[in-house]
Amino acid sequence: MTERICIVPKVHGVGGMVSFLHKFSTAVEKRGVAVTFDLKDGPYSAILVIGGSRQLLSLFRARQRVVQRLDGINWIHRKKPISIKHSLRSEYGNLVLSLIRRLVAHRIVYQSEFSRVWWNQTFGLLKTPFSVVHNAVDLEMYKPEQQIANLVYKLLVVEGSLGGGYEGGLANAVRLAEAASKLVSKPLELLVVGGVDEALKAEWNAKSAVPIAWAGKVRREAIPALMNAAQALFSADVHPACPNAVIEALACGLPVVAYDTGSLSELVPPTAGVVAPYGSNPWNLDVPVAGPLARGLATVLENQPKFRAGARAHAESAFGLETMTDQYLDALLG
Repeated sequence: MTERICIVPKVHGVGGMVSFLHKFSTAVEKRGVAVTFDLKDGPYSAILVIGGSRQLLSLFRARQRVVQRLDGINWIHRKKPISIKHSLRSEYGNLVLSLIRRLVAHRIVYQSEFSRVWWNQTFGLLKTPFSVVHNAVDLEMYKPEQQIANLVYKLLVVEGSLGGGYEGGLANAVRLAEAASKLVSKPLELLVVGGVDEALKAEWNAKSAVPIAWAGKVRREAIPALMNAAQALFSADVHPACPNAVIEALACGLPVVAYDTGSLSELVPPTAGVVAPYGSNPWNLDVPVAGPLARGLATVLENQPKFRAGARAHAESAFGLETMTDQYLDALLG
């Protein structure tokens, strides 16, 4: 009999959860494991909960093994003035995630060691079995292409959205680009992929000392070409659990630069980019000290062959889709 698993919720749109769902469901189906996205569509051997689900009662009553994949914890709304609706949604999300973690899950898969420690410190240490599995990427879809000589350096930022409290990531990217532009041999341009409000675009176009190109939201299939046209990726999120854009960039041979928050030091070794101290308190969303990371970015930009080779080599050794699929299937069916 063919093995069958249920994955909930079936998320749509853009973002890390959607990317994971697409990659993982496609990978397991290629191995002959059937997938359903409906808890009522039995029989199946195990349930994978991607973060949280509104079907708490159904999950609690499920007789099958439940594995929860955990990202980070909603926290920006506690530090920045955001709408009441957004704040309530964030707190409700944390509550649902924590209830599934404590009362429902038979096993937990944390996306990073940072994520595991964060959950344990915030919601308590559990006896539930767990594993830490970094996100992964299709190394044939995301791969290096021949570089075209450019008259400018392009610093890429890829985020699902740079609004709703996450505008600080854009501000940090601009400050970094401005500081690094004074240290390199070519002009530097910032290329932003993701949803940005028109008013915020106008504000930064007016005051940025470096040119900014706004790509907007793009199809998943277009990301590799953008990454191969850039010279470095800046990971703009503060305290990310395991950002897909970082792993996709490394697979394309695109070096990554970031402040040392969240899981970034786990993902980016010195051979593949630069992770520099934040220099102030990231948990308060203080303005980071750009100097050390700007110098690191300049080094990356001026030494492309070395860092591009290191980025791809690390992705091949650490972020292959087959390895991640093995680890999740072991948690679900092993």
